[in-house]
Amino acid sequence: MSERETQPRKTGIALVTGAASGIGRELTRQFARHGHDVCPVDRDDAGLEALEADLASEPGSVVSSITVDLTASDAVARVEERVAETGRVVDTLVNNAGVPVYGRFGETDWGDERSMIRLNVETVTALTDRFVDDMLERGSGRVLNTASLAGVVPTPTAAVYGGTKAYVLSFSLALADELADDGITVTALCPGETETAFMRRGGMERSAVACGELLDPAMVAEAGYEGLMAGERIVVPGRRDRFRYHVSKLLPRRVAAWLSRRTWSGSRR
Repeated sequence: MSERETQPRKTGIALVTGAASGIGRELTRQFARHGHDVCPVDRDDAGLEALEADLASEPGSVVSSITVDLTASDAVARVEERVAETGRVVDTLVNNAGVPVYGRFGETDWGDERSMIRLNVETVTALTDRFVDDMLERGSGRVLNTASLAGVVPTPTAAVYGGTKAYVLSFSLALADELADDGITVTALCPGETETAFMRRGGMERSAVACGELLDPAMVAEAGYEGLMAGERIVVPGRRDRFRYHVSKLLPRRVAAWLSRRTWSGSRR
């Protein structure tokens, strides 16, 4: 097979949400580095400008950066409109944008949780619904959804956040099965705690995991990209977290929740 034949199709782009920082930034870099043209999405306009400058020398180009708050009611329509203006198609959708809310459920703010649910669940579902329809028409496509180890077992002190990520994981696995015969792969990226600005949002700076051993976002992104391209359904980066993932599936739910609480809150109760 020639080098030309192995290159990504130039008519397609990788749409990456939450692209201005953290795992999303590194995922966007992975796509551009491997020759994919990209369309990064974030509400941080300055972060997107810096990203575009950083990627200027990569084989893949930034087709269009989209500055939008994905929790806004018209956000998906605005993303769709901007993509249409490029004259390109989304052959890879990366639903990476997400926020946490940390704390005991009785003490956290419902407004914060509602915004988190909108971003972590509703936006992921809406963008997938919009762009998978086009993939079905073409008979090909890839979807990468950033879930979390927090979605594998109940997560006391991050109950709603863990619930949103459990949704992303379940949604991804179900879609992967539904679309398996349609030329579309769906991959759930399930990282453990990672060294990003995420750890300073939603009260996460108070959590025990923020002070623990954190993954490198570049390593997480590389594992996610490679797993996506290989058609894997679940990617858990890092040997330590793969061990945690497999062990957690074997434990009784109550024990898994207790261990999760110890990990996140530092409590030994």
